[in-house]
Amino acid sequence: MISMLIEDMVLDFGCEIVGPAARLDHALTLALQGDIDIGLLDINVDGSVVFPVADVLRFRGIPFIFSTGYDFRSLPERFRDCPALSKPFSYDTFAETLRSAFAGNSGLRALA
Repeated sequence: MISMLIEDMVLDFGCEIVGPAARLDHALTLALQGDIDIGLLDINVDGSVVFPVADVLRFRGIPFIFSTGYDFRSLPERFRDCPALSKPFSYDTFAETLRSAFAGNSGLRALA
């Protein structure tokens, strides 16, 4: 249900959704092969942490935003400088984070 709400928010920005990926293996495949401009990554994907996906996106030079209900201090050190949204987050907070990450671009494809 939350994933669908986030998808609606992303679509409101005129973006195309790549995914969503409800399993880590699917998310990794999309991160490796997908035509993606930005990743929206929930830290917990079906009981697995999403950090391998973030590593792939970072290697490919694709920005990403973490979404989590956990404390940000639970992020590995290598990701502490990445944008992160604390769940639950408001539409306005989500919008501001996306605007900042998009930096004026439009028509982006988002891995959600």
